[in-house]
Amino acid sequence: MPEKSSPTHLSSLPRPAAPAVAATGRRVPGRRWQLSVLSATVLTDNSESSVVSTLFAAMRQTLGMTLGHLGVLQAMSRVVGAVFGPLWVAVARRTGRKAVLVATGLWMGLFIAAGGLTREFWQLLVVYALAAVGAAAGQPIVHDVVADLFDEGTRGRAIGTMYGGITLAGAVIGPVMGRIAEVPGGWRTGFFVTGALCVLAALLVLCCFRDPGSGASESAARAQGTAPQAGAFSRVTLRRLFRIPTFGLMVVQRLLSGHLLMATFGIVFLTERGFSTGTAALIAVPTGAGYLLGSVVGGVVTDRVHRASPDHGRIWILQGLQLLYAVLAFLGTQLDWDGIGAYLLLFGVMAAVQGANPGVNRPVVMAVTPPELRGPAFAVLISVAEALAYALFNLGAGALGDTIGLQQVFLWVLVVLMLVNAAFCGVLHRTYAQDVARALEGRV
Repeated sequence: MPEKSSPTHLSSLPRPAAPAVAATGRRVPGRRWQLSVLSATVLTDNSESSVVSTLFAAMRQTLGMTLGHLGVLQAMSRVVGAVFGPLWVAVARRTGRKAVLVATGLWMGLFIAAGGLTREFWQLLVVYALAAVGAAAGQPIVHDVVADLFDEGTRGRAIGTMYGGITLAGAVIGPVMGRIAEVPGGWRTGFFVTGALCVLAALLVLCCFRDPGSGASESAARAQGTAPQAGAFSRVTLRRLFRIPTFGLMVVQRLLSGHLLMATFGIVFLTERGFSTGTAALIAVPTGAGYLLGSVVGGVVTDRVHRASPDHGRIWILQGLQLLYAVLAFLGTQLDWDGIGAYLLLFGVMAAVQGANPGVNRPVVMAVTPPELRGPAFAVLISVAEALAYALFNLGAGALGDTIGLQQVFLWVLVVLMLVNAAFCGVLHRTYAQDVARALEGRV
């Protein structure tokens, strides 16, 4: 008779590498309604930076601002976010995520509205910095909650739907703000309206949001294997995060994401091409529609590709998006087109490609981190890495835009750097599958 294998003998055999398969999760009741409520928070967080970009052409005359001033405003906002984003996540772990979202939303609304009362640039800088303190809380906390609302197989679609809805609302608000800016002193009204929207979003969260709890969407087996902790940014937490190779690579990838610059200087670029602020602000319509299409369709496609190729699907899509954006940015910013129509089309397609990114990169981070590390992970990824990249791009573009022109800045940041980004994403093929397997087995 063949000798019976002992447990010790079996444990000594080599184990095959575990594929990056999606674990079967649990369905959280009312998750789509909760996603809609959270979308309002992210929309108002984004409006904190977009209101200045949209109204800049009108503000620069009243306050004596240059492109350099615009770059300083946006960079300062992101630096403040890099400091306070992690702090708000730590506070949320102790006091509750809902309480932080409500308090910071009200805070942000108050100080954005105060921006409409400023008379000099330094006054605007101060109130804008204070508004950024509140805006820093939204995105890392919301993404932490989304991972608890949706399981691994549906997160791409959920993130895509959220960003699509946000952009659709922005496509309506943007042109309205542009028209308001053309009225003498209208930019002040733009700040008042934006502040009021932030307050309304905070009240919506207060009345309608229900926190699902950490790990609510995980499979029962995985949820039992995790131990969410109250602490957030201890050295131990950061060491655990950066011991995940894929997470470290994703932080670098976000630092190379040059398309973040378009949110600030897209409209300004078109005004330098000779279009009025009202006409330039029309790009909010095709970019909003494009971002919506890219977010929703991209999220659905990414989930399907991930199910077909769990080890590499998301990474191939991430690479392709960076490469395609670089090509479109060259066509849209380095060639002169007659009339606004061509720019509307190209900027809309660029926005679609950019809109597909959150439905890929956010689920990648969610897949390689356990529930108790996701809040800190998104604080590092969004509040720190994206914020610092955004700050550096805006400072550089603001300073260089006044000397060499935005077209040359866009060539290096939107085209060349995005090609580098696409090549860099290839390294993720070597780490992603193993990191997902480690997370599923509780070895992170």
